[in-house]
Amino acid sequence: MTRSIAWQDGAIEAVDQCALPHEYRTLRLSTVDEVIDAIQRLAIRGAPAIGVAGALAVALSARAHTRDGVCDEIAVRTEARRIADARPTAVNLSWAVRRVVDKLGGGADAVLAEAVAILVEDEERNRAAAGEAAKLVRRLCGPEPLRLLTHCNTGRLATVAWGTALGAIRLLAGEGHVTEVLFGETRPLLQGARLTAWELAEAGIPHRMLVDSAGPAALAAGMVDCVLVGADRVCANGDVANKIGTYSLALAAARAGVPFVVVAPESTLDTTLRSGADIVIEERAPAEVTAFGGVEVAPPGTGVFNPAFDVTPAELVTAVVTESGVFRPTGTAEERAS
Repeated sequence: MTRSIAWQDGAIEAVDQCALPHEYRTLRLSTVDEVIDAIQRLAIRGAPAIGVAGALAVALSARAHTRDGVCDEIAVRTEARRIADARPTAVNLSWAVRRVVDKLGGGADAVLAEAVAILVEDEERNRAAAGEAAKLVRRLCGPEPLRLLTHCNTGRLATVAWGTALGAIRLLAGEGHVTEVLFGETRPLLQGARLTAWELAEAGIPHRMLVDSAGPAALAAGMVDCVLVGADRVCANGDVANKIGTYSLALAAARAGVPFVVVAPESTLDTTLRSGADIVIEERAPAEVTAFGGVEVAPPGTGVFNPAFDVTPAELVTAVVTESGVFRPTGTAEERAS
């Protein structure tokens, strides 16, 4: 597949991110339940990608609940709520579901057309956001070869085709501006080790993996020129929710005087929330932490705190970059992004 997610012959086809890096395979999802399961177990993951999957899942529902040309809107809206609730933190999912549900009055074909439009737009918007971010990084860091740090996976697997923060890194590397990319393993499900490493190797970009807790040490040691991450939600004041471990990198970057840049499509912006304190943070199953590779590593009965995301305050964010340009959150060190 040239895209990580697509609509093909009446079903959703998506790269199975649980199988990588050992196997590259695709899923064919033809029911709402199958899509919800794929999102919840992270076979489809990444805020932009799950937004597209959610929109296409509503299209599946509309087609399934249409008889003799009449769509049962109540049934579709009920399933749409289930889809939107599959993962609560990434606003792209509820945003995309609302957008296609608004087309229900036009029938199943109108819903599908809107979902496919979201899919196409996602690739275009993320390419544009990556381009804006690459330009900003060059302004911030100058023409010298760059040592970059990223977290989790924000590449073509997390989006329809190109990527956000990793898309910007791909652009910079293609222009000869990248010496090395450092990235965390991303505990507990290893999206960095499994997916980011796979994408960087595929693109031929020099890279090294860190245990998550080594990221701040790399920043303190002067090994990083810029941190580039994605986002699952950006609040009105510029607070950013992203994969757990992002906050510690932002703190370390601020201490080291290193720019901390967030790259995300505008669908990730949520102006209805005043600050990160209002974000619902998904907490996942304890077994993700108490076992590693299917082997139990903690004593039975060990308590677990397993948030999937954390919130980085706006004052630690140099800039949020979308397809429309650069947004500097109130209270940040604006001169760092000038």
